[in-house]
Amino acid sequence: MYLITVCGNLLLILAVSSDSHLHTPMYFFLANLSFVDTCFTSTTVPKMLWNIQTHSKVIRYDGCITQMYFFLLFTGLGDFLLTVMAYDRFVAICHPLHYTVIMNPQLCGLLVLVSWIIIVSLFYCTSLGVYLSSAVTQSSHASAVASVMYTVVTPMLNPFIYSLRNRDIKRALKRIIGVPVS
Repeated sequence: MYLITVCGNLLLILAVSSDSHLHTPMYFFLANLSFVDTCFTSTTVPKMLWNIQTHSKVIRYDGCITQMYFFLLFTGLGDFLLTVMAYDRFVAICHPLHYTVIMNPQLCGLLVLVSWIIIVSLFYCTSLGVYLSSAVTQSSHASAVASVMYTVVTPMLNPFIYSLRNRDIKRALKRIIGVPVS
């Protein structure tokens, strides 16, 4: 599942970056979301796979803090990118004649930059809340299942959800693979 996630997201990034027809705000945000999904999954899954292989659940404190930082960073960044993508679609649907003026490359870059600036600042605020609150006990099996669904399954499905029903992405992927485009 991890390999499918990484390969699917990287293939989507490659398709968007290599096809000039896909150099639009919607695909720019989609490529950024694919990058974030790859990074998000890569913050926890390699350690999880290592733990499964070695039958060890040990993580050093500094490793745990680092993993938590990047986990929260990419979680928030993904949420903000989805919000930006919703705004992009709103502008495209509600203001189609002004779309290219409103969603210019500078604004798209600014929206992505603001998204990054906001699971860095939110990380520090939420981490303070974690330290000030008490731990809640949960079933470890239910917690593990929820964690796998959130950290592995969702990022794995995103490239398929966003690309399989999109003829422009299919066309770009066919060009990359070398299949004749009709």
